[in-house]
Amino acid sequence: LGSYFGFRAEKIEVPTKTNQISRIIPEQPFYAKFPISMFLAGLLPFGSVCIELFFIMSALWLHQLYYIMGFLMAVLLILVATCTEVAMVMCYLQLCVEDHRWWWKSFLNCASAGVYLFMYSLWFLASKLDLVGVLPVVVYLTYMSMISMAFGLMCGTVGYLSCFWFTKTIYAAVKVD
Repeated sequence: LGSYFGFRAEKIEVPTKTNQISRIIPEQPFYAKFPISMFLAGLLPFGSVCIELFFIMSALWLHQLYYIMGFLMAVLLILVATCTEVAMVMCYLQLCVEDHRWWWKSFLNCASAGVYLFMYSLWFLASKLDLVGVLPVVVYLTYMSMISMAFGLMCGTVGYLSCFWFTKTIYAAVKVD
């Protein structure tokens, strides 16, 4: 089904011509280097949902009732807006220092929020849960790793798509003679 729509979709048009030979990227400042930018950028999307995660994880693992679904939708919209803004700012900073390799960095900058979610789940395991035995801990870590990966994929996809729209928009405004 996806290939059916994919082959029939129109091709993505880039607004400028690109050179076949890539440019040499100058030395980057510390905040633009890959691992540092990834962990700095992932902190804000995770921070925007951190308080709500406590209530969701309490409902999942401590058998408490979760009843604030409308607020959850507002938090999801805040998360999407935060991922979009962080991805665009990090992409802009990267393009300002003449680093043209924004594709994977835009995904991984926001997807690193999944790493923070997994670290939060380790803290939740150590401080809030009283699991007895190895099997419940393995089940908990398995489920939370899958949830963390899904969260990271969602945040990374939002970051990539917003950066793609951002670069397409700013380069469409550039007049090249």
